[in-house]
Amino acid sequence: VQLQASGGGLVQAGDSLRLSCAASGGTNSMYIMGWFRQAPGKDREFVAAINWDGGTPYYTDSVKGRFTISRDNAKNTVFLQMNSLTAEDTAVYYCAADRSRANLHITVVQSTGAYDSWGQGTLVTVSS
Repeated sequence: VQLQASGGGLVQAGDSLRLSCAASGGTNSMYIMGWFRQAPGKDREFVAAINWDGGTPYYTDSVKGRFTISRDNAKNTVFLQMNSLTAEDTAVYYCAADRSRANLHITVVQSTGAYDSWGQGTLVTVSS
């Protein structure tokens, strides 16, 4: 499956952004989708993930209450609504698919190695 992320940009602290990730080339949507981010000079880190049916979203602690992951399987698209952005959220954001699982497992959902397809990334810059 091919993934195309979009929606990044330059915003001020406190603003919101909505990222999108369009999937193509797959035969169905029965797989986990996740968002990761990579800040300059840092490792890629997990942000959020969601089951194939949109249930059981899972977030890293630093974005809980501010970010919301959702998906529209009819449009083969996953979203990341980001509110109350801070400078610490500045990073390239990547969407990813774990096609080996339909439902997320807490023990692996945060691992980059669990995902077999990656989008190209979209840059989010938050000015303070």
